Amino acid sequence: MVFPVSAALLDALVLSIVAKEDTYGYKITQEIRKAIEMSESTLYPVLRRLLKDECLESYDMEYMGRNRRYYRVSEKGRLQLKLYQEEWKLFKVRIDNVIYDEVNGDE
Repeated sequence: MVFPVSAALLDALVLSIVAKEDTYGYKITQEIRKAIEMSESTLYPVLRRLLKDECLESYDMEYMGRNRRYYRVSEKGRLQLKLYQEEWKLFKVRIDNVIYDEVNGDE
């Protein structure tokens, strides 16, 4: 992707995915990769930040004899996600208006 990805956008993507169901790091990375390219090493600082900001909670659960860390959205995280969703709608409309109006105006 030619456009830079901000920390806020990564936070919004992670919160959106985890809000659907409690999940673990690898699965979150796979979901994000449907939209943007991202490595697992990029994800874990995002998860730590969201945990520190109390937007996420974590717990361990056994999976095939090993502990797997799962993440769930807190109430604060749900409120933050709602803000991100509202801001994204406005941002997308504004960008689309500039990009597509200019293209349509040239035709």
